[in-house]
Order: sequence, then structure tokens, then C-alpha cells
Amino acid sequence: MPGAHGGTDLGRPTVMLAAYPDYASAQRAVDFLSDNKFPVQGTAIVGTDLTLVETVLGRMTTGRAALAGAATGAWFGLFIGLLFGIFATTAWLAVIVTAVVIGAVWGAIFGAIAHAMTGGRRDFTSASSLRAGRYTVVVDADQAEQGRQVLARMNWQAENQPANQGNQQQQPAKVR
Repeated sequence: MPGAHGGTDLGRPTVMLAAYPDYASAQRAVDFLSDNKFPVQGTAIVGTDLTLVETVLGRMTTGRAALAGAATGAWFGLFIGLLFGIFATTAWLAVIVTAVVIGAVWGAIFGAIAHAMTGGRRDFTSASSLRAGRYTVVVDADQAEQGRQVLARMNWQAENQPANQGNQQQQPAKVR
């Protein structure tokens, strides 16, 4: 349920303290607040304007599906083999190796069959990630003024650092 200024419902009134274009800047601001003894237990970083990004990693073939299934099956076989191996009185290593091999074979078979059953509708592998377009730092309403004062010091320090510090300079926050 949305809270004040688009934040999350933290169960108490919150106020947006600052907005940043990336998570690292928002994290730097919260770290600065913490370093300056601000009570950060009432602070949250809220990502808004979310976008789902699916990055295509490669083509999925029946062979790759079988290989992925074999790897998964081998891990499952190792788990089962270790369970059985605990109770084996002799040849416990043979029990574990046999379970890994059987798991890999069945995993490869199921992986290949599962891929073949898709009928070519999804012949690629991908990884999905959620990205926010903006990150806001929200604080408890009763701590907002103190937080603004601390972040104002952060902005002042960032603006007055010598030019030779280059990449160590913190980006100024948009304090509201």
C-alpha cells in the first residue's frame, strides 16, 4: 500500500528526504546519514518507475537443454547419494557416484524431452532483472528535518571538495 510521497507503507508516516537516479547514490546518502549518527532504523530506500529487463543469453538447443538437465540431475543425485551414503556400511563412495550418474542421465532425458515439448516457442535462454528509474530515501516524518540538515552537510562537503579528488566526490542529493 503506498505511503506518503510514493513510498512504501512502513506502518508510520514517512517523508521523502531525497531522490537519486541510481541505487548507489541513495545508498551513499543513507550511509552518510548513518555515519553522522542519524537514526537510520526509520529510513528506507524505495525504488520507483520499475522496469523489467530480460537479457537474452543465448540460443537454447535440445543439446543445451539436455546438458542443463544433466547438471541439475547430478546435483539432485548427489543429494540423494549423500543421504543413502550416510547409512551405507560399505562402499559409500560407490553409492554417491552411482546416484550422481543416475541423476545426470535422468536429468538429461527430462531436460531434452521438456525442451522438445515446447515446440520451438522459446528457443533461447534469458535472465530477468528488475530496475528502478529513481530511488528515493524516505524517513520517519518526525526525523525529516534532522535528515535534511545532515544531507545538506553532505551536499556542502561534495561541492567544496578539491578538484583533484575526482571519482571520490559524492554526487549532491536533490534535497526536498
